Amino acid sequence: MAPQRRNHRIPTEIDADRLALQLLENLTDYNPSNPAYSIETLKMLEAMLIQATRAEAQARAALEAARERASAAAWAFHEAMQGAKVQVQAQYGTDSLALHAVGLKRRSERKRPTRRVPPSD
Repeated sequence: MAPQRRNHRIPTEIDADRLALQLLENLTDYNPSNPAYSIETLKMLEAMLIQATRAEAQARAALEAARERASAAAWAFHEAMQGAKVQVQAQYGTDSLALHAVGLKRRSERKRPTRRVPPSD
């Protein structure tokens, strides 16, 4: 039995395998000694591949939808928190300790502008 591989096969190889299966069906005297390579088994494996590919596509679509929902929820939360910080500033003032509690700088904590002295020539 071949070892399991973790990487996906190249789609052109799968297409070539499907074409080979169709051509194999045209061989009326094909009778393998190993039943694992019979046409019925190969058709069953192809059907399993199709089903797995569809399931993978559905899972990718579900993941993308979940990512979009999570992103939208994150933006809604962030915008609401920005609004709440503005409300704290409006309610408690620009120099209150409540501003510091929500992560904003108080007016008294800001660096005062300093006068620049022009360079002497």
